Amino acid sequence: MAKQSIVIIGGGPAGLTAAYELLKNNGSEKYDVTVLEASGEFGGISRTVKHNGNRMDIGGHRFFSKDDRVMDWWKNILPLQGAPSYDDKKLNRPHDMEPGGPDPEKTDEVMLKRHRVSRIYWHGKFFDYPVSLKPATLKNMGFVTTMKVGFSYLASLVHKLPEENLENFYINRFGRQLYSMFFEGYTEKLWGRHPSVISADWGSQRVKGISIMAVLKDAFGKLFGKQKKAGEGETSLIEEFWYPKYGPGQLWETVAKHDVEFGANIIKHANVVKINETADGRIASVVYVDAEGAEHTLAADEFISSMPIKDLVDAVAAGDQAAEVVPKDMKRIADGLPYRDFVTVGFLVDHLNLKNETTIPTLGHPPIVPDCWIYVQDTSVKVGRIQVFNNWSPYLVEDVDNKVWIGLEYFCDEGDDFWNLTDEQAIDFAAKELVKMGVIKSVSDIQDSHRERVKKAYPAYFDTWYEIDDLVKWLDSFGNLYCVGRNGQHRYNNMDHSMASAFEAVKNIESGRADKKNIWSVNTDKEYHEEKK
Repeated sequence: MAKQSIVIIGGGPAGLTAAYELLKNNGSEKYDVTVLEASGEFGGISRTVKHNGNRMDIGGHRFFSKDDRVMDWWKNILPLQGAPSYDDKKLNRPHDMEPGGPDPEKTDEVMLKRHRVSRIYWHGKFFDYPVSLKPATLKNMGFVTTMKVGFSYLASLVHKLPEENLENFYINRFGRQLYSMFFEGYTEKLWGRHPSVISADWGSQRVKGISIMAVLKDAFGKLFGKQKKAGEGETSLIEEFWYPKYGPGQLWETVAKHDVEFGANIIKHANVVKINETADGRIASVVYVDAEGAEHTLAADEFISSMPIKDLVDAVAAGDQAAEVVPKDMKRIADGLPYRDFVTVGFLVDHLNLKNETTIPTLGHPPIVPDCWIYVQDTSVKVGRIQVFNNWSPYLVEDVDNKVWIGLEYFCDEGDDFWNLTDEQAIDFAAKELVKMGVIKSVSDIQDSHRERVKKAYPAYFDTWYEIDDLVKWLDSFGNLYCVGRNGQHRYNNMDHSMASAFEAVKNIESGRADKKNIWSVNTDKEYHEEKK
């Protein structure tokens, strides 16, 4: 029996997961799988950047999921630690070790268990994220602001706004005062649009279950000694997560290695520029350009795409039968789909000008703040978040005892003034913002730096996104095309959702299922987020 040929566009979480699922258990006897990755790296935005002995996580990736399939899958790729990591030992920090699991001090292929600490930096003060009801929170806000927050929240309980946009979504859950303090400016900084013109669907996907009531429930749970484990509780309240020893890119590099061992043909620097169709409305082949600029045509029976929908439709429009295949409305919707792009600037310093005033022990002299990342709500600076890589994994930093390796995250649009800054200009800009915020005392404290740019990091929910259902219906009309992943579905998916969409696509190929509702339904059902079955 002839093998079924499958082309997978994209070597990120969705694409590599699809290849793995197709080829595991001797799948190479049934499938001939080729993965085309446009860059030279695996993992998409879940990759890890290496710079002078230190590693940067692009965007910060906590490994947890409500989906047991995903948790088990990760653990199968990188087993959970069975002995303390370097900082666990030095700080005498307890974790439930995995019986028989590897020792991260002796083995590289290992998943660490980490504590989540994320806070908001607002007007020079730290607030828990999500906002907690600790005395320190009330003290930082002050009596007058606290009263405004309380009465504003009570008003939101009585008068619910129609959730026709993201602004109303937040106000209904937190009250207008907290919204204006912690959501309005940051959201506009992130998306470049005011929350009043962004769909509420973004909020329903990213902060499902999070509200003042959820914060109260969480606070009382802690009061009575109830502890959450990885994968339990509301998404943004997770307190423990898993993390690869060398960052998320390590996991996807390991998956790619297994894919090749299983029989996959992975081609890097393969940029898909054309998609050709058959006379009966199926995908016939893809055309990709290699690193030398040469074109190659690859035919297959089935096609799984995690490339951005805008680029996918452009590739179809460039195909042999483009004039007959791409309706004008579909091209218009695809061309209008918005994205937010991303810049990270990494800095290496001896210490931060921020005191660890928590009870959480940390490495460093003096001890660094315990945050994995810090949300910067101050609208007087452009930076959106600050990652402290030391706290994600001690193995990301070459000299973790004596240096602090941080990443400043900026949200922008490809081609805008900030995106077009040279490396030197962007680094200088970010360094001055660090000083302005008081994170470091002087730019002379910086010993090393690196700028990294990421295109189409965040699919956005405005402009022609409101018509995306029509575009999805048209894409599904290609019977042998399966759209998966964050950009492949133009959905703000977490890594586990991208993987789940790949699981579903593989199921359809294996079973012959024609409709693709199961693939598109990932990350749309509230139950998926809020309750672990």
